[in-house]
Amino acid sequence: MGAANTHYYATRDPLGARGDFTTAPEISQMFGELIGLALADLWDRAGRPAAHYVELGPGRGTLAADALRAMGHAGLTPPVHLVENSPVLREAQRARVPHAEWALDIVGLPDDAPLLVVANEFFDALPIRQLIRTAEGWRERLVACQDTLFLPVVGNTVFDPIIPEHLRDAPDGSILETSPASVAVLRALAAKLMAQGGAAIVIDYGYSGPAIGDTLQAVRGHAYANPFEEPGEADLTAHVDFGTLVEAARVEGLVAHGPVTQGAYLESLGIGPRAQALIQAAPDRADEIATARDRLTGDAAMGELFKVVALTAPGWPAPAGFA
Repeated sequence: MGAANTHYYATRDPLGARGDFTTAPEISQMFGELIGLALADLWDRAGRPAAHYVELGPGRGTLAADALRAMGHAGLTPPVHLVENSPVLREAQRARVPHAEWALDIVGLPDDAPLLVVANEFFDALPIRQLIRTAEGWRERLVACQDTLFLPVVGNTVFDPIIPEHLRDAPDGSILETSPASVAVLRALAAKLMAQGGAAIVIDYGYSGPAIGDTLQAVRGHAYANPFEEPGEADLTAHVDFGTLVEAARVEGLVAHGPVTQGAYLESLGIGPRAQALIQAAPDRADEIATARDRLTGDAAMGELFKVVALTAPGWPAPAGFA
């Protein structure tokens, strides 16, 4: 999964109608604007310190551009740091946020001021491990290559001791997903926030686990594909275990807020009044704006499946949207 996604993102712009999928910032400017205002409000209540804006996996830079514009109206104009490895996406980001600086990982971010971090649909693309319940106990699900075909197989190593006790007797065929890569990123981020101050807002589709379920999926041309066919030519993702991320953040000393659903979060931040303001400014786009709001907040669209968590350094105020 890691190798496939590294190649995939390095060789194309996957977003939009001509790509493979569409993310919330590409649906409407309201998404990035509200996140920017939430960060500006947090910064204001924290005493308006010098701070850096950071985005993990910033796509085309659309969210950053919208958030920074909204921040600017609130008096916050921070230096911008984008964590991105894809040369193709870096060029797209440079067009939208020309004054940004880029880092390859969290360790490369500045260490002289608090960080205001956004990670939208970032953790879902990090590699997972799958453990499967068999008649002999829990084993790891591996990937084998037969001729030119990749396919999942069951390994021999015993994993029963690390399975949460309430899940050990799950029916045969049950799958438990873990993401050591996600926890490693979270810990690196926590180390920065604990040392420098600041907050992170994490938005992704997911659940509060650990829990049973196979969520590995591939998307190509806005349709689901076989994750084991043509590796590197489709977007591979898995649902984010917010329960594990929150617990890891708390162990590292951060204060966790949420998760809440994306729909509830955006409504709390004021997507309704913002949509009405945009409609009044452009009545000919009323249907488009209303549809975008429904896609972002509706239970049958992104509103329920997508979750939002905020992680703050000790002493920082609670962010808006998590009452």
